Amino acid sequence: MDVTEDAVRDICTDTVFERGERYLADGHVREIHRVDTTVTAVVSGSRQYDIRVDLAADGFAPWCDCPFDGPGACKHVVAVLLRCVDDPPPDDGDQLDAALNGADADDLRAFLRDALAADADLRARFFAHVGEPTRQSIDELRVSIDRRFEATNPEYHVVFEPIDFAQWFDLATEYREQGQYASAATVYRALVESLDDNMERVDGAYDHFSRAFSRALDGYVDCVATAERDADAVTDAGEFLNERATSGTPFLAEHFEKAAVELREKLGEQSDE
Repeated sequence: MDVTEDAVRDICTDTVFERGERYLADGHVREIHRVDTTVTAVVSGSRQYDIRVDLAADGFAPWCDCPFDGPGACKHVVAVLLRCVDDPPPDDGDQLDAALNGADADDLRAFLRDALAADADLRARFFAHVGEPTRQSIDELRVSIDRRFEATNPEYHVVFEPIDFAQWFDLATEYREQGQYASAATVYRALVESLDDNMERVDGAYDHFSRAFSRALDGYVDCVATAERDADAVTDAGEFLNERATSGTPFLAEHFEKAAVELREKLGEQSDE
């Protein structure tokens, strides 16, 4: 876990690196914690930003909830990583392990249950992690995704800044890792529908939203094709893609058309095996 300035420079532009240096020097890194190789921090800017990096991952797997959409990592991530170079935070992993090992199993279960009962997003992640299929419908998932569009710029219809969809992409990935492809497809489709319906509101960070849409659409097609074969689900997926190609956002029509063709090809390849 060797974090060096050169390694940090490799994941950002020179300009961002200099800004990150200034942020660190000016004391903008307000809070920083580490458990094993995962570092979380709060960096102050125009507001408080949450940052997460993995010191052992290639490129540090940076995440920040700021609107930065340029190449590489943002200045907030750079400031946190440079803090780890100069003054790495103590590792709380041993303390956490000791607390878990010493906890009463019933108390621990009660604590976890209370936490899961109070946090719907955490509960969804937990179900995905233990391989439980989702009980959330596409429409229910869309409510929380659409709310992000509303919250980004509540006074106006237009969305100027990127929106962080990691919560739903991470959830879909967790379902895929547990072999719950139908559940992953549900999450991806909720993202696809929300992005398609809200794309007309976007007036900035086009690359960000386009990448998110393409990632969600590709994930949806892959998971429908990989899930245990359900004729009704396959028919519904094909009809959805064809319908969106004609009724959705015009400049996304070609993507839906290609996705419909790709889905048919994937299903055809499987039937030939």
